[in-house]
Amino acid sequence: MGADDPYYVKSVEKTFAVLGAFTPEHPRHSVSSVAAAADLSRAAARRFLLTLCDLGYLSSSGSLFELAPRSLDIGSAFLATLSLPTLAEPHLKALAAELGETTSLCILDGMHVVYVARVAPPRLVHVSVNVGTRFPAWATSMGRVLIAALEPEAREAHLNAVELKPYTPHSVSTLDELRAEVELAGSRGWARVSDELEGGLRGVAVPVSRYGSVVAAANVSLQMHRDPDESLEETVVPLLRSAAQRITADLNIR
Repeated sequence: MGADDPYYVKSVEKTFAVLGAFTPEHPRHSVSSVAAAADLSRAAARRFLLTLCDLGYLSSSGSLFELAPRSLDIGSAFLATLSLPTLAEPHLKALAAELGETTSLCILDGMHVVYVARVAPPRLVHVSVNVGTRFPAWATSMGRVLIAALEPEAREAHLNAVELKPYTPHSVSTLDELRAEVELAGSRGWARVSDELEGGLRGVAVPVSRYGSVVAAANVSLQMHRDPDESLEETVVPLLRSAAQRITADLNIR
């Protein structure tokens, strides 16, 4: 299935390319920047932008456009029908309170992980990661757990499609290194990423399953000054695994 099939509507693809240009890093766009991001002519980009404004999905101020509240409708309907975040949240809250750290649940969507639930203890300074936030899967502990759970052919295809980027000096820099990290995550059943996606932060993740298949990853975000990496398997991983097992148990009775 794809663009060559007779049912395929190119205008729908272009519409979502325009919407997809608006990201946390680039929340406002001009006609020209949307045209470049969506690979459209300037005239076509302008027509799409104005139509989306008329429909309420975008708003404009002068020459700049940004997402409007109605754009939330696209994702909220999906989240409302997804039982996973609802079932996971009480267990994530309990774990966040026990550890005093932020807990999350992510799913794999193509080359990215997407946050579908997130709980931060009140004492923590707010970090701009919310439900719906996406990160490159390869650079996160959640992503490595989820990549490891893919069937061998799909896992290899995913790894071969990764575009490595040095987010920090500690980011994995070669495909062989990444493959080794993913294999380690699969063999021990959990993954740790330290100081790779953002300086000063670590993540630990374990899989969440439904009827024997991994469907998500539960995660704890840790400051670098907390327990040394060597002790996380004894201090954090057992509590995280226990929470993931409770989420899995709830999923399996639905």
